[in-house]
Amino acid sequence: MSEATTQGIKVTVRSEYVPEQSSPKVHRYVFAYTVRIANNGAEAAQLKSRHWIITDGDGKVEEVRGPGVVGRQPTLRPGDEFEYTSGCVLNTPRGEMRGTYQMYRPDGSEFDAEIAPFALALPYSLN
Repeated sequence: MSEATTQGIKVTVRSEYVPEQSSPKVHRYVFAYTVRIANNGAEAAQLKSRHWIITDGDGKVEEVRGPGVVGRQPTLRPGDEFEYTSGCVLNTPRGEMRGTYQMYRPDGSEFDAEIAPFALALPYSLN
């Protein structure tokens, strides 16, 4: 699990291995991750886009950028939370994800909310 707070926006991520969609014999490891974004600040903020940095167990890095999350660009008023689940496929049984959400305030200002690094790993594969 990872957790980071930027300007009142708290991002918590939990990941899990999805064995029924994985096929280790062909180097396909599927992971699901659930993200909770909470606005613990005093101002509203809208999530406009995302930037993920995905690193597999061999050190290969892939960057993913795009609008919103799961087809949405939620606005979080103070006290609001938004949660979604998505997935990632790796060629290795371990990896890591981290990134940022680009957030916009009603006054037109913007900032990057940090997504702290979190592990993608088969159960019992981390020492």
